[in-house]
Amino acid sequence: MKTYEMLEKEELLQLHEELMQKYEEARKKGMKLDMSRGKPSISQMNMEMGIMDVLGSVADYQTEAGVDCRNYGLLEGIPEAKKMMAAMMGAANPDSVIVCGNSSLAIMYDAVSRCMSHGVLGGVPWCKLDKVKFLCPVPGYDRHFKITEHFGIEMISVPMTPQGPDMDMVEDLVSKDASIKGIWCVPKYSNPQGYSYSDETVRRFAALKPAAEDFRIFWDNAYAIHHLYEEGQDEILDILSECEKAGNADMVYEFVSTSKVSFPGGGVAAVASSKANRDEILKSMTIQTIGYDKINMLRHVRFFKDLDGLKEHMRKHAQILRPKFEAVLKVLNDELGGLGIAKWTEPKGGYFISFEAMDGCAGKIVEKCKEAGVVLTGAGATFPYGKDPKDSNIRLAPTFPTPEELAAAADLFVLCVKLVSVEKLLENRI
Repeated sequence: MKTYEMLEKEELLQLHEELMQKYEEARKKGMKLDMSRGKPSISQMNMEMGIMDVLGSVADYQTEAGVDCRNYGLLEGIPEAKKMMAAMMGAANPDSVIVCGNSSLAIMYDAVSRCMSHGVLGGVPWCKLDKVKFLCPVPGYDRHFKITEHFGIEMISVPMTPQGPDMDMVEDLVSKDASIKGIWCVPKYSNPQGYSYSDETVRRFAALKPAAEDFRIFWDNAYAIHHLYEEGQDEILDILSECEKAGNADMVYEFVSTSKVSFPGGGVAAVASSKANRDEILKSMTIQTIGYDKINMLRHVRFFKDLDGLKEHMRKHAQILRPKFEAVLKVLNDELGGLGIAKWTEPKGGYFISFEAMDGCAGKIVEKCKEAGVVLTGAGATFPYGKDPKDSNIRLAPTFPTPEELAAAADLFVLCVKLVSVEKLLENRI
């Protein structure tokens, strides 16, 4: 098989004509599909409905210690939920956990906001500093980048590898620049590549020697139990324990939620950290809220029961998601394999596939898909400020569409990849 770059100009022109004809036919079908975000499908959400039925009589609203979850109290969350969320994120000690509302993103936003307005453990508020910077592994999670951009924090891109961020670069930057105050991390089945940090990477994070005493690792363990396969599941070291061993117990905030375990937007979220960090968080929380939704915490505990219950439920999610990922990957391999115009990840968990087109092609591919009725995540979204310097990365989210819709969307996507790639090669031949 010839790669596209091996084709003569006349062959490329002929191929372009054939692809354009197919594209016009696809446009006429009037598709209306959205693959822009990693949303659970309707069938997945239907599995969660039992959560609504686990509480009935008055006695059901009592914790094991007899606390009535319908009333005020337990600012840190109910003990049963602290235990379950600690187990979910791999934290050794439930006492390290504060259970909050429905969104880990909201906890992350609050954490950055608190650092900006009040500083870290008595330090200078970041808003009073001349410059505040964050490290951003790329490609990465667009909503992380939006938080730091919102607060006017300068973002520095750090390349991702299959073992995690380029740690030589991370160590060098944080050790020399005291204006670098944090780093975003999705350590397991990363968004969008599906990479998991190696043991060495986690230990190097824990052993960082930042120039800034108030440097913090924002460890978003969003896909802690989101495996697609039973065999060969990725596991990562517990960052809290590793930081404590390295004498850096205060250096990390770890976040987790059940948003892709139970209802998206209707789950339970938590943060885990050192005692000093937790005390600081709780000091703000006592002003911010009387307490989060303990009834929802209790519903989740009664429904899932423990880590084994969570894992069994995630196996059901995997049975729905795995065929979707495999279907998209099959189309990519069958239609684009060997053409030399793209590469992509084949994740074992998480919610995304990271696709790398030829340089300068991602934006046009996304645009052509949209013109034909398939909405993808915007090109550049996986980079700070929405600017991919190579214009090559596209995040694919196969989770929400039905299998039939997914097949149609994947076929259109590879058609657009071929068409835009041929146009790019012809442009280079002029």
